[in-house]
Amino acid sequence: MTRVLISFTGVGKSSLVHLLCQNQVLGNPSWTVGCSVDVRVHDYKEGTPEEKTYYIELWDVGGSVGSASSVKSTRAVFYNSVNGIILVHDLTNKKSSQNLYRWSLEALNRDLVPTGVLVTNGDYDREQFADNQIPLLVIGTKLDQIHETKRHEVLTRTAFLAEDFNAEEINLDCTNLRCLAAGSSNAVKLSRFFDKVIEKRYFLREGNQIPGFPDRKRFGGGTLKSLHYD
Repeated sequence: MTRVLISFTGVGKSSLVHLLCQNQVLGNPSWTVGCSVDVRVHDYKEGTPEEKTYYIELWDVGGSVGSASSVKSTRAVFYNSVNGIILVHDLTNKKSSQNLYRWSLEALNRDLVPTGVLVTNGDYDREQFADNQIPLLVIGTKLDQIHETKRHEVLTRTAFLAEDFNAEEINLDCTNLRCLAAGSSNAVKLSRFFDKVIEKRYFLREGNQIPGFPDRKRFGGGTLKSLHYD
C-alpha cells in the first residue's frame, strides 16, 4: 500500500482528506487525535495505455508544531515508509503557512533536531532538503473564507511556498466539490502528484530520474511545498 502523510493542526486537513478519499464534503469535522487513515483510489496515468488503479493511504497525523518532545517522538513513528507528503496550510491564517517549514523539517529530517528553519530575514534554509526525494504537494484550505477583494493579495503572499518546497500548489474550498472537478487545474495537479507518489513507491530506483517528469533539483532551486496539521 502506498502512503501519503498529511499533518498539522487547525488547518482543515480532516475535511481535505475526506474530500480527497470520499469525494464528499465533511459535514462535521473534528480534531484529529493520534493518526487517522483513509484510502484514496487513484488511476495512475489515467487515459494512457499504462493506466492502472492503485490504493493510496492518506495518514492524517494530529499534533501541532509546538508540541512537546514526547509528542513529537510519538508522531515520528508515522514518518517511516512515507511515499509522499501533502503540506496543508490555512489561507486565512498567515502563521500556518510559516509553520509548514518547521513541520517539513520534522517530517523529512526525522533524525535531526528541527532548529534553524526560519531565519531573521524570512529566508528558508533549503540546503537541509537538498537530497529529498519524497514528492510534495502544497495545499491551501479555506479559500471560501477569503473575501474576493482580498484573494489576490492572500494568494500572492502564499505563492512563494510552492517555490520554496519545489512543489505544485493547490488552493481549495473543501466545502465545494467542484474545486476538484475532473479536468480542472486542481484535479490535474493532484493527479500529477499522486502519479509521482506511485512512481516513488513502485518504479523509482536510486540514482534514476522519475520517468515522465523533468529533472528538477529538489529544494536547492528554491521550490518547496506545504505540510498540513489539523
